[in-house]
Amino acid sequence: MSDTTENKQEESAANKLVSDVLEVGDKNSPTEPNTTVNDAEPQGALQEILREQVIEELRTIYDPEIPVNIYELGLIYDLNVTPEGEVWVKMTLTSPACPVAGTLPPEVETAIAAIPGVKDAEVEVVWDPPYSMEMMSESARLQLGLMW
Repeated sequence: MSDTTENKQEESAANKLVSDVLEVGDKNSPTEPNTTVNDAEPQGALQEILREQVIEELRTIYDPEIPVNIYELGLIYDLNVTPEGEVWVKMTLTSPACPVAGTLPPEVETAIAAIPGVKDAEVEVVWDPPYSMEMMSESARLQLGLMW
């Protein structure tokens, strides 16, 4: 089986697992969140799966002026996923005068909200600490030829 087929099957299985577990309530208690799949699947593991899916989605979003995704670029300062499937992201932009300041954060929020298992997504733009090239991942610096 090819790596692509395996990756798609794993992603599909993970999406279904997260969707199944993060559904709120059950037949007996519609307001109580479902906290486990079974005794062997703690909620924390599902949060981690959802967190990894959010990171993968962030790696598909690019600042249009820079050929590196926003995650590797270091624009994501904080990522929090709750057991209920709520996702909060603190991000920055390369500068306050960034031409996509009005469009990139809503694009990020919409992309995260579309992930199966995400019940709510909120993106907050922060300016502290100020962005610098040191926040880029090593692969981003390599890709841009900025190794020092």
